Amino acid sequence: MADILALASILGALLVGAISPGPSFVFVVRAAVAQSRIEGLAAALGMGVGAFVYGALAVIGLRTLMAEGGWLFTGLKIAGGLYLLYLAWKIWQGAPEPVTVQHAGTRRTNVVRAFWLGLLTQLSNPKIVAVFGAVFAALLPADPPVWLYMTLPPLIFLQETLWYALVALAFSSSRPRALYLGAKLWVDRAAAALIGVLGLRLLYEAVRP
Repeated sequence: MADILALASILGALLVGAISPGPSFVFVVRAAVAQSRIEGLAAALGMGVGAFVYGALAVIGLRTLMAEGGWLFTGLKIAGGLYLLYLAWKIWQGAPEPVTVQHAGTRRTNVVRAFWLGLLTQLSNPKIVAVFGAVFAALLPADPPVWLYMTLPPLIFLQETLWYALVALAFSSSRPRALYLGAKLWVDRAAAALIGVLGLRLLYEAVRP
């Protein structure tokens, strides 16, 4: 039961990180609005693949640190906690800023290009690197079962792909786009609060006896 709760907590924390607008979010929005819905969906698939890669690397890296590098693992927790607090502050500050995307003229649809650009955007996003490491360090159990290691990367892929596909579908339609933009301030501030709480927990886990 505790392992299932840890799995749900990790996925929930990563979803909060994805919901708060960053380079990946803006890229999918731009592809859906300024290009086409199908290219937005292709970019969403690229985001999912990139998240799968980072999820697998986080699982492998943290398993090694847990087994062999106690002080390195503690250092990762402290660095991750501080970064999450910084990220929460930046998201809170940027909450009033609108998401602006300019419409492009008629152009040929290029789904493959949208996928690869989405993947590269996700892989080069510094936010996702820090968030994945910090979330896994904070919420992964001390001695997780093998099934948890095996399940996390594909579930992360599914979650990220579905979220960004929803973003692509929403922003390619005028009414859902207007509803999100109207609630953006409170969505961002709620995400900032949750990320800040996670950062404080990570620091507490690192310094407690």
